[in-house]
Amino acid sequence: MLAQYVYSAKTGLFRIVQHGRRWRSLCGEQEVGRHETLEAAIAALRGNHPQARLPEDIESWRHLPALALLHSRPANEPVMRWQVAV
Repeated sequence: MLAQYVYSAKTGLFRIVQHGRRWRSLCGEQEVGRHETLEAAIAALRGNHPQARLPEDIESWRHLPALALLHSRPANEPVMRWQVAV
C-alpha cells in the first residue's frame, strides 16, 4: 500500500487506496471498485453513495502518505483486547 485518502462521513468511513498504478475505493471494509485514476475512484464512491455527500475535490480528503502507514500494526500481529471488569 503506497498512500491513501480518507474521508469520514455520517454514513461511514470512505477510503481511496493507491496500489501501484491503480486505485481502490472502499466504504468501510467493503471494496467499491478498482480504478485507473484517482478521479475515477472519487466518482465511483460519489455515485454509489450519494447520501454521504462526498467532496469532488481531493483536497478535502485527508491524505495519509506511505511513510505514515509504516507505523501501523502489521496485519499478522494479534490485536490486544482489554477485558471489562465487572
